[in-house]
Amino acid sequence: MIEYSYKFRIGYSETDKMGTVHHSKYPKYYESARWELFRHIGIPYKELENQGFLLPVISMNFKFIHTVKYDEVLTIKTTIADLNGVKLNITYRTYNSSNSLVNEGETLLAFVRSENFKPCAPPRSVVSAIQKYSNHANETPT
Repeated sequence: MIEYSYKFRIGYSETDKMGTVHHSKYPKYYESARWELFRHIGIPYKELENQGFLLPVISMNFKFIHTVKYDEVLTIKTTIADLNGVKLNITYRTYNSSNSLVNEGETLLAFVRSENFKPCAPPRSVVSAIQKYSNHANETPT
């Protein structure tokens, strides 16, 4: 399992009349966190695009636990939960600066070829990177 922490500050324009982050912002936050995780394991999304692959979201789920306000710093712990065939399952846990869980999310993505949007096996570079980082996560220090 690969996990990456992405930290950012809530902007004023991301809040609603109630002064809290609008629910529609979470897909954007999770997309940023997801691509930073990929960059962290050596696969920038631009590289996937250049190889002719895309990763559209085919489903997403969110659980709103606590409200978040302007200027708060959040940390999203993004995890590659499963790579099964063409599908990639990614989970997210969002914490405030007090380390309280404020949101949980999950996205399911599918690898497709950019020329025809047909599902396809993930590129070898993605499978190798996930295996490499998963193996490192399972190693115990000596």
